[in-house]
Amino acid sequence: MEPDFRAIKAAHTRLQGLVLRTPLLESERLNRRVGGRLLLKAECLQTTGSFKFRGATHALLELSEAQRVCGIVAYSSGNHALAVATAAKRLGVHAVVVMPSDAPSPKIQGARLAGAEVVVYDRDKDDRLAICAELVETRGLTLIPPFDSTAVIAGQGTLAIEAFEQAEKLGYEISNVFAPCSGGGLVAGCAVVARVLAANARIFAVEPEGFDDTARSLASGEVHQNASTSGSICDALLAIRPGKLTLPILRQMAVEGAQVSDIQVMQAMKCALDELGLVVEPGGAAAMAAAMNSPHSKQRTSLVVVSGSNIDPALARRVAGLEMHDA
Repeated sequence: MEPDFRAIKAAHTRLQGLVLRTPLLESERLNRRVGGRLLLKAECLQTTGSFKFRGATHALLELSEAQRVCGIVAYSSGNHALAVATAAKRLGVHAVVVMPSDAPSPKIQGARLAGAEVVVYDRDKDDRLAICAELVETRGLTLIPPFDSTAVIAGQGTLAIEAFEQAEKLGYEISNVFAPCSGGGLVAGCAVVARVLAANARIFAVEPEGFDDTARSLASGEVHQNASTSGSICDALLAIRPGKLTLPILRQMAVEGAQVSDIQVMQAMKCALDELGLVVEPGGAAAMAAAMNSPHSKQRTSLVVVSGSNIDPALARRVAGLEMHDA
C-alpha cells in the first residue's frame, strides 16, 4: 500500500523527540546568484548526518517484537546503513548492514561504531540483494529496504512536513521542490506532502548525469536501469533502477527528472560550505546543484533538500580548497 499524507503525518507525530527538527536555511548571496529564493532543508545536520535516520527509525518502530528479537538487515552505499545501525542501537535491535567496499570510509566506520555487523561486497561484481536474501533465509533477519518500504517513505516524508511548516512561519509559499533521487524514497515522501501543501509546485527528482534511471523511467512510462553502479562522485545516488513502490508514486505525483554534473555538485558543495558553513557530501548537494542551475528557480521560492554530510575526508579537503572559477 502506498503511503499517503495521513500516514506521513502519523509518522511525523511518532518521530517527535526521536529525530532532529533540522533548520531551514537561506543565503542572501546565493539567492541573488540564483535570481530566486532557495530554502535549504539542512538534513546534513540530522542524526547520523542524513535524512535516512528518519525512515530507518520509523521502519524499526513498525517492527513486531518477534522481528526485533531476531534482528534486521539493510543494504546501502552508506547513509541508510549508518542510519539503520544507529536507530537499531537506540532501540536495542541487532543490525547487519551490507555495504559496498568503495563506500566512503566514514560511513563504514560509523556503522561499525554504532554496533552493526558490517558485510562488505564488491559493487560491480556482487549482488547485494542476494546477500541480504541469504541472511534473511539463514538467520531470520528482517530486511529494512532503503526506499521500497511504506514505513521508510513515510519517515522520509516527515522532513517535508517540517519544511513546509517552517516556510509558512517565515511567510514563504513554495513553488518548487528539489530533492536528490536514488531509489526514490525521499522524493516520493516529499512529493506526497507537496501535493497536499503546495498542489501546484513543480517537484524535481535530481540524479547524477549518466545515472538518470528515474528520469528516463518517468519520461517513457517503462522501467529503465543504469548500466553501472559506479562512476559519479554522488555515491549515495547510484541505485541501478527506481523502486517498484516509489516509481508509481513519482508518476502519480507528476514528479519531473533533473540531472547534475559532478562539477555542478562540487560547486554546490563549495557554496554550501562558504555561504552557510555546511559540510555536504556529493549526493547531499545534488538537489542544491540542480536548484542553482535551473531556470525554474528564477523569481520563485524553492525548497531544496540538502540531504547528507558524510563526506570522504580527502574529498572534503578538495572541496574546501576549490576556487569556484576552477570548477
